[in-house]
Amino acid sequence: MGSYYIPSDKLKGEGRILYIFTTKSLIYTASGGLIGFLFYALFNALGIKTVGIIIMALLALIGYGIGTIKFPTAGTSKIAKNVGGDSIDSVIVNYIKFKKNRKVYTYAIPREEPDYSAINTPLNMFKTDKTSENNTKEEK
Repeated sequence: MGSYYIPSDKLKGEGRILYIFTTKSLIYTASGGLIGFLFYALFNALGIKTVGIIIMALLALIGYGIGTIKFPTAGTSKIAKNVGGDSIDSVIVNYIKFKKNRKVYTYAIPREEPDYSAINTPLNMFKTDKTSENNTKEEK
């Protein structure tokens, strides 16, 4: 029996930058940080620099979470069955596409008003006009 090569896992994850960032998560983190930088500039102009830094870090962390975290597949909820295993950004994109392409169909059905004089109510029971009942088909 001949020998064969067993590949090692030394190059696994070579598409990662700084080990925790994939390209997608780095883009989302930078986008969140850029939006946070706008808040930082606003709060820095108001003299509240620390609040701006906290908001910028929080938005960068939210961006990283959107780019990295996946919905769990475990569980019996409706969400776990439908989107389990998908990343959060793909769920958000699919939701936006669904809302954008959603069509609402309306149908106009003509409605006829009911004839209440044909209903035998206490007010109609004692009608004195019996001419309509005495007529034959030919007379009508």
